[in-house]
Amino acid sequence: MGDQALPPGEYTTTIYTAIKEARYYDAIEILQMELQNFPRSRAALSLLGYCHFHVGDFASASESYEVLCQVCPDVEEYKIYYAQALCKAGVYQDSIRTAARVEGEQFRQRVLMLQAIVKYEQEELGACKSLLDRCHSDDPDVLINNAAVSFKEGNFATARTQYMEAINTLGYHADLAYNIALCYYKEKQYGPSLKFISEITDKGIRAHPELSVGSNTEGVEVRSVGNSAELKETCLIEAFNLKCAIEYEMKHSEPAKVGTNVSISAAKDALTDMPPRDEFELDPVTLHNQGIVYSEDDPTAAFRKLSYLLANPPYPPETFGNLLLLHCKFQNYDLAAGLLAENGHLTVKYLSQELYEYFDACIMLPTSVEEAYRKFDELAAKYIEKLRKLTKHITEARLARDNESIKTALKGFDEELERYIPVLMAQARIYWERENYPIIEKIFYQCSEFCSDNDVWKLNMAHVFFMQESKFKDAIRYYTPIVDKYKENLLDVTAIVLANLCVSHIMTSQNEEAEELMRRIEKEEERKSYSDPDKPCFHLCIVNLVIGTLYCAKGNFEFGVSRIIKALDPYDKKLHTDTWYYAKRCFLALVEIMAKHMIILKDSSIEEILEFLDKVEAVGGNISTVIAPQVDVNGVASEVDPKIHNVAFEARQLKMLFLKLHSV
Repeated sequence: MGDQALPPGEYTTTIYTAIKEARYYDAIEILQMELQNFPRSRAALSLLGYCHFHVGDFASASESYEVLCQVCPDVEEYKIYYAQALCKAGVYQDSIRTAARVEGEQFRQRVLMLQAIVKYEQEELGACKSLLDRCHSDDPDVLINNAAVSFKEGNFATARTQYMEAINTLGYHADLAYNIALCYYKEKQYGPSLKFISEITDKGIRAHPELSVGSNTEGVEVRSVGNSAELKETCLIEAFNLKCAIEYEMKHSEPAKVGTNVSISAAKDALTDMPPRDEFELDPVTLHNQGIVYSEDDPTAAFRKLSYLLANPPYPPETFGNLLLLHCKFQNYDLAAGLLAENGHLTVKYLSQELYEYFDACIMLPTSVEEAYRKFDELAAKYIEKLRKLTKHITEARLARDNESIKTALKGFDEELERYIPVLMAQARIYWERENYPIIEKIFYQCSEFCSDNDVWKLNMAHVFFMQESKFKDAIRYYTPIVDKYKENLLDVTAIVLANLCVSHIMTSQNEEAEELMRRIEKEEERKSYSDPDKPCFHLCIVNLVIGTLYCAKGNFEFGVSRIIKALDPYDKKLHTDTWYYAKRCFLALVEIMAKHMIILKDSSIEEILEFLDKVEAVGGNISTVIAPQVDVNGVASEVDPKIHNVAFEARQLKMLFLKLHSV
């Protein structure tokens, strides 16, 4: 509204019109000017508190209601509003004290409900339930709060039933539908959860097309819609965040897809489908999910966002654990150790004992690998013991034909196995980095009775067989079912799995099978290029690069280099920072061998290489040779000179070396 003064007599109309149209910030601006003239105005204070409350500024709302309680000490309603604002602002003790001063039987129910909510927020669920039991049972809010308590206790099926009952009583409400979807998510019933999410988004889009849902995904630039009352009412942000979490978890349940573009694109789409908001307007859950989902693309931003959340509560309870996991993933073990040491209270609050022991073992890796392995082994033994007990329960339940017990035991087994697998892989990684693959095979076989049906275990067992270079048939036995699982969408499989399977076929003289698989990949890429011609696809390129590298490693440089040249054709589409990195390694190996006079290439091969390097130089000027992303947890990027760190420059350098060697 700027600094324009309103004409006399229009204050009331203007303020109430702004509130009616949910333009709370406009109303706040006028009311604050009014309070400068009349600082104890009952009407202005009441409306200002109301507006602050609805925009989520609960601290300012509580200040307005505090003054209002001093101006009108006999109005009990204001005390309740003051207590509610304090509760929302997280000032729980003051909220309890204020609520206790409210007099009158007509306010008893509201006071009890407020006290129950405070106890809920303070994690005192027993006291919360006791207060709810004293409320009128026919009040739908009591049922909803009981559902929230059931959810926090981990009784998701009970909570879901109670939320369903609330919807049947009150009719459709987006927040209740979201809570039901959240219960299904916690029960890992992703189908029903997505169904409710779809209902929330469909109703929100139809009711409020002005929220521009999906505009970011479609690449349309629109202005921020802000955190309006309509946006909060529709629960669109919550629904898209939950959809993102489901898509992300479904991606991680299929390890063969990890690393492919398709693996995480659905989770990213869920975030970009949200109504557009500026970064400073984002809620903590969205900021957290952005950090996690984009951690592969921009880990520096992920560290920045999660660290910001940790320093500015409230934040999702997973934030602390995920920041630690991210540090361990990028081997920032000293930072993880510092984070644990500085936040002992968060360790107790947010980390299970097993997860703490996992991090404790991880941070030992830089200083004592043996001690780290011992800690991993002790933790693994605990999980194995739990898995054995659960296996026994499953057997007993099957003998008793107790379907409910079977279902419960199987669910417990799957959850425990999911926690055990990262520990097993951490043990294996220690030996993987030492290239001691037979020991990894032994470790994997020791837990095969529990893990043999787990996709992560099977995929890594295949990798272990492949790396031993003498067990390609065993590698084929494990890779083939993984690839066959995605035969209708072959490009959903990460390229290295397809490449390793091709190499395994070649190394066991099954060239026809390798060629057939490569033809299938080529057809799939052609089909993809018709539907989305601008989207790069590197599967066949990577397969050829791996095969070419294999032949170069075996000393057959002529065939190996020709494969690599074929892999990068057409150069404008296949040449990339990563593909060039692996291609140039083979050319440099060839340069070294030629410099030692251990090989003499045909003139035709040299000409083929020089022609290839000329073509690479022509298109590689804007392609960086620095493997991205650069991880920097402090937000300070390292300097990269684009004049020399590009593919064209390196291609010229390689060409110069080959010309020198050829002229000798």
